[in-house]
Amino acid sequence: MNIQRIETFSNEFICFVRVTLGDGSQGWGQTAPYHADITAQVVHRQVAPWVLGRDSTDIDALGDRVMEKEHKFPGSYLRRAFGGVDTALWDCRGKREGKSVCELIGGSPGPVRAYASSMKRDITPEDEAARFAGLRDRYGFDAFKFRVGAECGHDIDEWPGRTEAIVPAVRSVLGDEVSLLVDGNSGFSPGRAIAVGRMLEDHGVVHFEEPCPYWEYDQTRQVTEALSLDVTGGEQDCELQNWRQMIDGRVVDIVQPDVCYLGGLSRTLRVARMAGAAGIPVTPHCANLSMVTLFTMHLLRAIPNAGRYLEFAIEEADYYPWQYGLFLDSPYGIRDGMATVPDAPGWGAEVHPDWLAQSDHRESVLA
Repeated sequence: MNIQRIETFSNEFICFVRVTLGDGSQGWGQTAPYHADITAQVVHRQVAPWVLGRDSTDIDALGDRVMEKEHKFPGSYLRRAFGGVDTALWDCRGKREGKSVCELIGGSPGPVRAYASSMKRDITPEDEAARFAGLRDRYGFDAFKFRVGAECGHDIDEWPGRTEAIVPAVRSVLGDEVSLLVDGNSGFSPGRAIAVGRMLEDHGVVHFEEPCPYWEYDQTRQVTEALSLDVTGGEQDCELQNWRQMIDGRVVDIVQPDVCYLGGLSRTLRVARMAGAAGIPVTPHCANLSMVTLFTMHLLRAIPNAGRYLEFAIEEADYYPWQYGLFLDSPYGIRDGMATVPDAPGWGAEVHPDWLAQSDHRESVLA
């Protein structure tokens, strides 16, 4: 069935995409958050012309067509834009076949273990540990991720001594029964990252994310080879050739593609298969409660090399106000530390009409 219409509904932070096929069936997807109004322009200018009128069933081929037709524009925006169409087509297919997306890709609805993911660096070690304890008691989380260093910090901490203080503070409050993960956000040189990593190992931290500038693969590989805990990364990478280099070169122990940054579910499945062939687990990045976490839940219920947990953002409306009010009924809820993939067709979520009414609407239609 051919693609007849592509619509975007956007603001600065979110861009939802709706596709309509020739028989009137529809599906919803989403581009990556942030500067999403710019991404919406790319959808109509550089994606829609190459997919309107095309067969909707081979989504992988559509992605290749867009990337090749727009080969002079490698990089993030084009992938983010196509990701909105890709995820909408998967939703449409699921609704037409009466299956959830995870079933379409070989999985089944059900629970996914989640870790509580902090986005804050302006929080004291004591306050971070206390809020984690509250989330453990309320929702049953048994894994937590927090920030060390400073984002692209060149070895300068968010404030002096914070990294060395927060790790033992969180471990002391939560005890040994929980899993601890940390995110360096490209903050360290290899030498400093290795020193921090050894301190993390001493406190039983199991996951050290993006310790060095993410684009410097050789630096990250040095850290991976020096440490016994899992060094992870990949959220920013959107080019498949970079993923081949990362996986073939054993740059990290665990790969972390972001479905929206990478260009949709189909391209993420390619990365998962590459990683699977190399024996590398996949623990995707999904750091907010827009549709990206829902996409990731479906993915983790289907791929054989799924990592141990789902990233689940814990920031509330005072920090991420734009991620609230997106859905008619929220697809997210944590019980006993688990999120649940719904058994509804497609992604199993409906965008809230009130949000759509306040968005900027554009459409591209087959002539």
